[in-house]
Amino acid sequence: MSASQSAVRSRAEAVQVSRAFDWMILFTLFTAVLGGYHIHYMLTGGDWDFWTDWKDRRLWVTVAPIVSITFPAAVQACLWWRYRLPVGATVSVLALLLGEWINRYMNFWGWTYFPVNFVFPSNLIPGAIVLDVVLMLGGSMTLTAVVGGMAYGLLFYPGNWPIIAPLHVPVEYNGMMFTLADLQGYHYVRTGTPEYIRMVEKGTLRTFGKDVAPVSAFFSAFVSIIIYFLWHFFGRWFSKTDFIADDAS
Repeated sequence: MSASQSAVRSRAEAVQVSRAFDWMILFTLFTAVLGGYHIHYMLTGGDWDFWTDWKDRRLWVTVAPIVSITFPAAVQACLWWRYRLPVGATVSVLALLLGEWINRYMNFWGWTYFPVNFVFPSNLIPGAIVLDVVLMLGGSMTLTAVVGGMAYGLLFYPGNWPIIAPLHVPVEYNGMMFTLADLQGYHYVRTGTPEYIRMVEKGTLRTFGKDVAPVSAFFSAFVSIIIYFLWHFFGRWFSKTDFIADDAS
């Protein structure tokens, strides 16, 4: 083998090793986002995303978008400021949903025998896509925070309504009227604390009429803008690079 052929072969092997190393880094980062986002969402969203009888028109619509826009904002800032890639929100949400489905299927169904249609995770993909599209078209993080953050909160309930609607059908059971989701909550007992035996639909906001979901969605949209700004700066801080000058040289 000539020297030129040996050099070409060595370069090809080096490129192959480099590509394999890149894929290892991407897999590690994706897993890190999956784990961190999953823990954050479970600690802050918690039961509002666990059970269908807690997926109400008031607190679920308010809490879930606010606590779930955090990692999309941070990852979006990292990928945008470093690589000009407007895919951070979608990638982080897909990582979260992958971890959520593994958790719900392996633990909630495989371990504790709750049916999947009682513990399915919320759909966050429409809002994440809008966040990335606004950033891609506008190229401004401020515009993304205001327009995309508001759309993220407003699209949450419509994006989940086709999934949750069959479980909000009213039924009569032992002389009481409630939803199929509440009926599931009665049959699949979790714990004896008052938080789990109360009716989550009993609350305020009735002065706005029978439809409280739009009020909750608009409140969530405005707070999502603030949370996006805050976590965007977290992501930008983590993605910065500092250089230290060598005065001796």
